[in-house]
Amino acid sequence: MSVQIPWPEFWQPIRLSLQVALLSSVLVMILGTAMARWMSSQRWKGKIILETLLMLPLVLPPTVVGFLLLVLLGRRSGIGRFVEWLFSSPLIFSWWAAVIASIVVSFPLVYQTMKSAFASVDQELEDAGRSSGASEWQVFRYITLPLSIQSLITAYILGFARGLGEFGATIMFAGNIPGKTQTLPTAIYVAVDTGNTELAWAWTITIILISFLLLLLTRRTHKKW
Repeated sequence: MSVQIPWPEFWQPIRLSLQVALLSSVLVMILGTAMARWMSSQRWKGKIILETLLMLPLVLPPTVVGFLLLVLLGRRSGIGRFVEWLFSSPLIFSWWAAVIASIVVSFPLVYQTMKSAFASVDQELEDAGRSSGASEWQVFRYITLPLSIQSLITAYILGFARGLGEFGATIMFAGNIPGKTQTLPTAIYVAVDTGNTELAWAWTITIILISFLLLLLTRRTHKKW
């Protein structure tokens, strides 16, 4: 007995998940790297409190993160109303909501990876660059970043994988609209809930293969560098 997979329905959440993961991973790399660089140079009291807040999405249940995003960026919030006025469309239950949810939940992984990488860079090399007349940006661009390239690649892959597998915050904040906000994890959930086991298996195998390739790439990167 052959299994009939509705291919248009099959590819939609895969394409959307890859788009969301790709964009969110690029944005979270910029945010996480910038914040890690800034925090690694700070020595003021209270830094540990801010850092704890930055790491909270790593330990909070994703549904809690999604609820907080609804409160902060929903249609009843000041930010949510401003975005809706600016773009004539609410932020919640949109493709961008899925991107924001992925950024928030993957940020701690990227931030911690890059912070550890910057801390491992030899301070004497950076000081030598400064004493030669290099600006802070030049020191970062030509010394710190090249020495942290392995961690940079690892952080990106972790951010991409975390965004790809995000479920709780996404379904709370972006919803589960087929063709618009339905990502692979939410599509698998609906398929299982409706008894469509064949489609659920097809999506599950797909996300396992993608995750396996990402982990393999991470291991090969570590061996190369």
